[in-house]
Amino acid sequence: MADDDRFGPTLAGAIFHLADIVVILDGEGRFEHVNPFGLEVLGYPLDDLLGTPMLDIVHPDDLPGVITAIARMLDMATIRVLEVATFYFMFQLQPTGSVAVVQVCGTTPCRLRGAADIIAPLRQEYDLRYQEAILDLLNDTRPTLIIHLAASVGGIGANRAHPAEFFYDNLMMGVQLLHESWRAGVAKFVAIGTVCAYPKYTPIPFREEELWNGYPEETNAPYGLAKKMLLVQAQAYREQYGFNAIYLLPVNLYGPRDNFDLKTSHVIPALIRKYIEAQARGDKEVVLWGDGSPTREFLYAGDAADGILTAAEFYNGSEPVNLGSGQEISIKDLSEMIARLTGFEGKLVWDTSYPNGQPRRALDTSRAANYFGWRAQTSFEEGLKQTIAWYRKSVGSK
Repeated sequence: MADDDRFGPTLAGAIFHLADIVVILDGEGRFEHVNPFGLEVLGYPLDDLLGTPMLDIVHPDDLPGVITAIARMLDMATIRVLEVATFYFMFQLQPTGSVAVVQVCGTTPCRLRGAADIIAPLRQEYDLRYQEAILDLLNDTRPTLIIHLAASVGGIGANRAHPAEFFYDNLMMGVQLLHESWRAGVAKFVAIGTVCAYPKYTPIPFREEELWNGYPEETNAPYGLAKKMLLVQAQAYREQYGFNAIYLLPVNLYGPRDNFDLKTSHVIPALIRKYIEAQARGDKEVVLWGDGSPTREFLYAGDAADGILTAAEFYNGSEPVNLGSGQEISIKDLSEMIARLTGFEGKLVWDTSYPNGQPRRALDTSRAANYFGWRAQTSFEEGLKQTIAWYRKSVGSK
């Protein structure tokens, strides 16, 4: 079955790889695309379907019958329903077949995520370090799904300056929120971990099986271990209470609206700001930490969001899952690339009195692809260009 580039890095695009029968609907619920096998099963020519509302062909009340009929046609006995919504359903026909119907608005799925209300509380509203705030949040919002992204986080400098805060804040937020979510009857909890949880000398690429084979890199161990406890807790609550909690491990993220504070930011926003400010001042050189030898993998924030949502919809297992781009780059090469993209032509000076951090980071992302059909789509250079453009606009720089 051929892919369809129109749908880019969305779940709709991933479904072309996951499903045998694919139906795409437009924003009004009308047939826009049906793959050849889907046409054969539906029994209509493509010309008769295009522009026709799906509900004229298949009413939601008839979905169970349609699923059964298709299963019978494919001679498959066991059916596992993955999702049913007004204009979207996807189900698995065992042992090998699957069907997806997706409604698309423009180039992205609409109503696909199925969330009627999305709440993103700020620390000023609900400080998740405190149980009372967590209880207030759960009582005020009554969520059915929680994606726990809250964190006290920063680069090497911030980790060295605030190890106790990073440990305590992240541990208390995660442990209490997951516990109270279980008590409140939340249907699903998506815990976001960190690549910092991996041992300092993990073999490349990092595989989830290696998580417990050593101690994390010292400068970010307090943060990494605090976040790692969410995995332990999620697995324990699943085993004892049947609580549907999953654990994802995103690699270093970057993108528009990143933290560009030089005291607390990570490497990409720090480099972008340093080069742009050096340009504005007419500086001939920029001083960088370490020797540039460590390697890192970076994931564009938009891809990370898509991966998290895809896992929230389709992954319900106990095993941790990496989210990454699959591209490793040295800090030296990264620094030179960002200098080129920002137009800084001065000298890069490496100050080796500062630490390098973990020697290498690169993830094996095959589990995400195998478990819920997700892969990152944004090229590294394109993601950097978008991030640089956003920062220039935010500071009024040309």
